[in-house]
Amino acid sequence: MKNRKLGLMLLAVVIAGCSFSGGPSTGPAGSTLPNPGVTTVPAPDAENAARAFLDAWVDGAYRDMYTMLSPLTQEWMSEEEFITEYQWFRSATGLARIDYEIIAALVNPDAAEVRFRVTYSSAAVGDFERENRLELTRTGGDWVVSWSRQTLFPDLEEGYDLFLDIQTPTRANIYDREGLALASEGDIVALGVVPGQIGEGDSEGIMLSALSRLLGTPVDTIAESYEYALPEWYVPLGEVSYEDYLRESDILFGTGGVLMSEYSGRYYFGSGIAAHAVGYISQITEEELNEYQARGYRGDEYVGQMGLEAVYEDELRGTPGGTLYLLNDQNETVRAIASREIALPMAVYTTLDRELQDNVQAALQGFNGAIVVLERDTGAVLAMASSEGFDPHAFDINNPNWQYVLPDIVNNFNQPLVNRAVNGTYPLGSVFKIITMAAALESGYYDANTVYTCTGEFTELPGQVFYDWTVAKDLPPHGDLTLVEGLMRSCNPYFYHIGLDLYNRGLTTALPEMAVGFGLGSSTGIEIGDEAGIVPDPEWKLENLGEEWAPGDAVQLAIGQASLNVTPLQVARFVAAVGNGGTLYQPQLVQRMQNAEGEVQDEFTPIEQGTLPVSPENLEILQRAMTMVVSERDGTAWREFLGLNLNIAGKTGTAQSGLEDPHAWFAGYSFEGREDRPDIAVVVVVEYQGEGSEWAAPIFRRVMESYFYDRPIAIYPWESRIGVLKTATPTPEAGEAPEGTPEP
Repeated sequence: MKNRKLGLMLLAVVIAGCSFSGGPSTGPAGSTLPNPGVTTVPAPDAENAARAFLDAWVDGAYRDMYTMLSPLTQEWMSEEEFITEYQWFRSATGLARIDYEIIAALVNPDAAEVRFRVTYSSAAVGDFERENRLELTRTGGDWVVSWSRQTLFPDLEEGYDLFLDIQTPTRANIYDREGLALASEGDIVALGVVPGQIGEGDSEGIMLSALSRLLGTPVDTIAESYEYALPEWYVPLGEVSYEDYLRESDILFGTGGVLMSEYSGRYYFGSGIAAHAVGYISQITEEELNEYQARGYRGDEYVGQMGLEAVYEDELRGTPGGTLYLLNDQNETVRAIASREIALPMAVYTTLDRELQDNVQAALQGFNGAIVVLERDTGAVLAMASSEGFDPHAFDINNPNWQYVLPDIVNNFNQPLVNRAVNGTYPLGSVFKIITMAAALESGYYDANTVYTCTGEFTELPGQVFYDWTVAKDLPPHGDLTLVEGLMRSCNPYFYHIGLDLYNRGLTTALPEMAVGFGLGSSTGIEIGDEAGIVPDPEWKLENLGEEWAPGDAVQLAIGQASLNVTPLQVARFVAAVGNGGTLYQPQLVQRMQNAEGEVQDEFTPIEQGTLPVSPENLEILQRAMTMVVSERDGTAWREFLGLNLNIAGKTGTAQSGLEDPHAWFAGYSFEGREDRPDIAVVVVVEYQGEGSEWAAPIFRRVMESYFYDRPIAIYPWESRIGVLKTATPTPEAGEAPEGTPEP
């Protein structure tokens, strides 16, 4: 250290003797005097060494910076200590980045000083500048940096420190389209039951009724949750707002058995209404700490981890403010270095309808799958359900229930955190026949009245036999069908034939090209992100399977199998387009963002992404065929929609899943034309369950009832009453069996 100080003193003496006039010194007679051993113009080598050091700082390459230090500096400071200093400074200032410019460089043969100006950009207090200097020495012909804490920041004298006082606004809320809260800050009550503490007599029934009102959960479901628990066990039930709890608190206090714990945090209505779309927040982890501190976080905050909470983290959080102070060795404030006021956060108003969303989630209860409800003519997402769901409160460690619930979420084989509506990819099955029919019509080789004889077997591929769904049902074959009737009855052989016929006519990629035109194989652009899926074509098959595109591929793709993979949201988008006249709208979840002062950003407007590659005349044929699916006695979903009294169109689908039970699909739209209720498109997929007509169609109907009539009306075939399951499985008389044929 003494040698380092001596070197700096010598450098100071040399610099003090230098002329800064910009020209050489002259003698009495005007002759130029020599200035031996001193250079007063920039020295490229020293300046380049300084620039390399500062560039590494800009990049956060602290280990590289350490290699540029002088041997003397490295003797008294290890690499780990050096890196710790820079990480501390980044955290202490909320430093997001630095920019610099070199002002001047002065050198002698063995020492140099490079002056530079730094702009420190803090996520908490904004930008502030300092002029500073790098002191360098020549070692073995190379310029190296003689480092001190003042290299970080010139105000950091011996023993001085920094203190960043961050002020963060309260996180803004997330609302539905009517301003009903989906996520808000508030006081929360965690509820649980200890079975052995429930009172005698009628206490249990009274307790269950009160809990059912609070949690929105059927009495039977609550009772089943602790049915096999030991008397002394604590069984978590869920969370409610403190205000709601007060309405039932006296009753629950009198019955015994219920334990409540109050805490403050992020409250998610209904313990997870639209949980996958809204998302959740959790505390910053140790692995994330440096990243978030560089963005102006203290490190103890909760941040968005999925859904809208994550995508709009910056808007919901607002811009933090604060003051950066310089402290002396007595921990006293020397002065304020920089300061900035907070900026208000923006609340997110979604396109979701909270009451509809609640009913849609209930409609899918007990299944794995997804439902998407779009405004048919705008792309606004009215509901998005993915099942299994999860409780977003489970990620808040202030919630006493978290330790019981979170392990069940993260270890669940059914992956409840996956948003099946946007990230689940499935074969589409017979719903794809809408696209196959469009390709047939647009080819010019088919029209609405083109007749095909559906015998129950397809034998046009040599050596292979594929069957219609009527064979598995032991029903007679359809016989002669027009193209419209082929979709209405979902005749597999007719669509196998279309796929092969188009291939043989030279239109080998007609089906994948039409699928792409319907928006499959690409992201929908929804704010929370989604999967693109797969539309197999010759290029894809050769690249991924190493095989040539063959007639069998066209045959299988014609009924939505082969390697086709789609998301429910993609299907909802193209079904809406069929219903609205051909426009593909971008699905959107955000209606607007608005702060407490009423300032509005990003207000919803429909975004047209394209037009279906189908003529108006052919589109009308598709619409007519889809209407007949639900309205004609021979339609595959006619029985499921008896008595609904709504103008709807749709298509059943039963897709091979790779397991014994197929995925059940139903996709459709309304065409009521009402001013008070815009028409909607709805898609339902139920995983590994069975036929689309038996399972997905009744769920689709319930969604339509919930939207147009504000409540479910018809009882599912598998229910004893709405929301309560039978023990027996449904046995509908008509429907569509899985295609179930192996890929050629």
